[in-house]
Amino acid sequence: MSKEEPFIAVIDYGAGNIRNVMKAIAYVGLPAKLTKNPTEILSADGVVIPGVGAYKSAMDKIHANQLLEPIKKAAKLGKPILGICLGMQLLFDSSTEFGETKGFGLIPGEVVALPANEGYKVPQMGWNQNNITIKNVLTRGIENEYTYFVHSYYVKTSDQYIAASVDYGVKVPSIVIKDNIIGAQFHPEKSGEVGLRVWQAFADMVSDKAVLI
Repeated sequence: MSKEEPFIAVIDYGAGNIRNVMKAIAYVGLPAKLTKNPTEILSADGVVIPGVGAYKSAMDKIHANQLLEPIKKAAKLGKPILGICLGMQLLFDSSTEFGETKGFGLIPGEVVALPANEGYKVPQMGWNQNNITIKNVLTRGIENEYTYFVHSYYVKTSDQYIAASVDYGVKVPSIVIKDNIIGAQFHPEKSGEVGLRVWQAFADMVSDKAVLI
């Protein structure tokens, strides 16, 4: 893999659904490498943080593999960072799942349990319609479109970081953005053609074919 060819580092900390993530990235035409090597993370042109499971165990694995600092360095260098589902939640300050656990601290906010409102089962599992509040290259492709969610916790953060949301008894941020840091609560790799638009937009950002405006 030549350095002239942009590539994406997919963080390897034992998260599930890696195969689908790797296939989706390959589909939009960029090489991806599953890695826990700090040098490879910092030499990548973009970083994807996948995630399925519990916040605390994910952070335990991140720390055990000494991945937090290279991820934060990559973010500071301005590389596009994309967190998926639990990977999005890890971008924030903390979570109340299984006790208070500190996250990456790349976007201000806290991860809390979805309320068991009447008519809304927890976890949210299935398709929900996105409402766009910040239009850019990443959100244009999902405006009013349905994407696939599986989660019991959601992010509470300032509206300035919420680019899209869905209604699930509460306002659930579905796309969050702070500078080069992006999170998707839904699974773009499980959201069909609509999800592929998200991957393509991210790939275009990584390869400098698009900017986040």
